[in-house]
Formats: sequence, C-alpha cells, structure tokens
Amino acid sequence: MPTPDVPAAATWRYPSSFWIANSIELCERAAYYGLFISLVLFLTNVAGFTDVQAGWVGAFFAALVYLLPFMTGALADRMGYRPALLLSFTLLTIGYAGVGLVPSKPGVIASLVLVATGASFVKPIIAGTVARTSDVASRARAYSLFYMVVNIGSFTGKAVAKPVRTGLGLDHVPLFAAGAAAIALVLVALFYRAPAPREDIARAEPPSLRGLVTVLKNGRFLALILITAGFWIIQGQLYASMPKYVIRMVGDQASPEWIANVNPFVVVLCVVPITQLARRLSPVASILIAMALVPCGALGMSASNLLAGTSFAGSVHPVTVMMIAGIALVGLAECFLSPRYLEYASKQAPPGQEALYLGYSNLNIFVAWLVGFISSGYLLEAFCPDPKTRTLAEQAARLAALADKTAMPEAWARAHHLWYFFVGVGGLAFVLLLAFQQVTSRRDRRR
Repeated sequence: MPTPDVPAAATWRYPSSFWIANSIELCERAAYYGLFISLVLFLTNVAGFTDVQAGWVGAFFAALVYLLPFMTGALADRMGYRPALLLSFTLLTIGYAGVGLVPSKPGVIASLVLVATGASFVKPIIAGTVARTSDVASRARAYSLFYMVVNIGSFTGKAVAKPVRTGLGLDHVPLFAAGAAAIALVLVALFYRAPAPREDIARAEPPSLRGLVTVLKNGRFLALILITAGFWIIQGQLYASMPKYVIRMVGDQASPEWIANVNPFVVVLCVVPITQLARRLSPVASILIAMALVPCGALGMSASNLLAGTSFAGSVHPVTVMMIAGIALVGLAECFLSPRYLEYASKQAPPGQEALYLGYSNLNIFVAWLVGFISSGYLLEAFCPDPKTRTLAEQAARLAALADKTAMPEAWARAHHLWYFFVGVGGLAFVLLLAFQQVTSRRDRRR
C-alpha cells in the first residue's frame, strides 16, 4: 500500500544559501541605517545644505527608496536574483562612497540616486530567497529569522555610525556604509547562488506602475494609506528631526544614533507579547491603540523643557531622557500597528485582489517620508536653527548654556515647539481613522 503523505515537521535547519542571503541582508541594512541616521546632519554640516534644503533632499531620497521598487521589480524579475544583486550592490557601493568622497551638493544628490536605485532591488530578492529555501512548515520560522536579521543590521549600523561620526568625522559615515555594501557585494560574488523556485510558492506579479495605478484608484485603500501615514510621519522623525534637534540642544557629545536604537529595541522586546495580548482585538482596534499612542510619544519628545535645569543619573540631559521616553512610546505603538496593519489593509481590497493590494501597502511610508522630511526642514529652521546661521554672540550664548546646563538663548528657547506639529499630525490621524472605520463599517453593513 502507498504510504500516505506526512506533513514535513518544522525545523530551524536551512541550506547555506539561506544564511548567505541573511548575511547579505544584514550588511545592506547596516549600511543603509548607518547613513540614514546621519543623513540630515551630513547634508547640512558637510554638504552645505540649509535645514530646509536638507529636508527636501532627505525626502527625495527616502521616498525614492520606496517608490523605485515599482519600476525595478519587473527588471529584477527578468534579470534573475544573482545578476540583480550584483548590480544592486555595485550601485550601493559606488553610491555610498560617492556621498562621502564627492560631498558637493550635485555630487551628493547623484550619489543618493545611485543608493536608492541599488536599494530598490535588495529586499524583494532576499525575501524571495528566504521563501525559496524554506518549506511550508518552516517558512514562518525562516521569516522570523529574516526579520531578526533586519533589526540586527539596523541596530548595528546605527551603533557603529556613532563612533565613526565622533572619532573619524561625519564625512566618514558614508564610507562605513560603502564598506558594508562592498562586503555584501563580495558575499554575492563568491557565495550566493539563486535557489530554484518552489512549487509551493505562488508566483506573484512583480511590483509595477500599472499595479500602482490600479490600487490608487480604490478610494478606500488610498484613504487608509494617507491616514496611517500619520503614524510613520512621527516615527520618521527619528531620522528627519531628532539627530539635529538632540545635537543642537544637548551638544556634539549627544548620541542620536543610540537614541534612535530605542525604537527597534522596544519593538524586538515587546512585539511578541503585545501581539499575544492583543490577539482578541480586531485589527482596527489594535491600530487605533497605536494611533492613540503615537501622538503621546511626540508629546513626550516635546516635554524636555519641563525638566530644564535637571539632570538624571548625574549627567543625562533632560532632552535625552524625554526623547528616549517618547521614542519608546512610538515603538510600543508600532507593536500594536505593524502586526495587524497588513491584515486590515487586505480587507480594503476587492475580493480576489488582496495579494495585489498587500504588495503596495507600504505606500503609507512613502507618503510619510515625503511629508515628514520636508516639514522637518521648515520646523527646524523656525524653532531649532543651525547655530552656524546665527550671530557669533548667539552661538557663544548657546555654547555657554550647554556648558552650564542653563536655559538656551532666544533662538532655541522654543525648540520643543517643533514636536507640537507632530502631536497634531498624530491626533488628526487618530480622528480620521475613527471616522474611516465608522464610514467603511456602515457601508459594509449595507452591502
């Protein structure tokens, strides 16, 4: 008698191509976040952009990283995994090196275009490799390892960027990123071989502009993207506003890189228990909790003025303390949002088009990076200006205030007001999501 099929048992053992792909992803994330946490500082302090100009350039770069996959996805699919990765990391290595070695305004912009183009190939290919090197029983474990590696890479890149910036100089941070990308390029060239497609993986259409137009014609889906972008606008200030704000209000010894790492630390620590606790909540209820927490996080970031003249543990500045508290709240909010957002987004799609819509669900981050970085430049210029743009007397008064830990001079006395804008963004997003839920629920009941 034929032996009945027995489902394969889940395992933590994967082929070498799985681990090579994850090593490549770790290097790429370390390079990306190492530069990203220092980008606005580099644009102003090294390349000579004003705060407003740096906001526009940062928005252009960060949004391009999320937009280009809709154009490069089909190209990568036709090229094949290995040639596409070789092209990707060649562009990334040249691009990161160009940022550091050609720090003129045109040179930096051209180099960032290369970086964004190279980055647009990587994640779909590595995620596809993870899928191809795991069976149905072990795929969830494979992706959990993959996302752990993503967070390790993010954490490592920002952690290394701190000693590079303070020890070697801000202009060396892009060169660190170029080195990490070059290591990934060597790994691809020497060790990476694309695994064969698996029969148990449905072949999805690669992202394209045609698909983008299709999903944006759906008013319900577009509204959800714009509303949830409110969360990511605030989360994006870890890179757009916080580095300049902390250094200008605390001093050059501040560590925005480590402060930003509070977010992935909280997410890694709390996402599993929170997901377990919130499993009985509907997706929209979980997202509403996130949208209620995130403006509280922005409010916490603004509250350092209430602690003026106070120090913690002997030397920790109140700006640092409240920034950590606010970012921790934002990380907590992310634990409620991220696990349920894709589930909720899929329900906004017409029947049979769920997979198509999920492929474009990260458009909210594209919108958020665009709006968040641009608004950040204007807010910094208004409330927390670049010291180099002020008079010598104001610069001296600021340095004296930092040394004595006394009240900042007039130009920076209202710096915390910039966070009130993001409190408003978060509050508006929460109200709009409530309205969205009520309207869509009413329409679904009528159907």
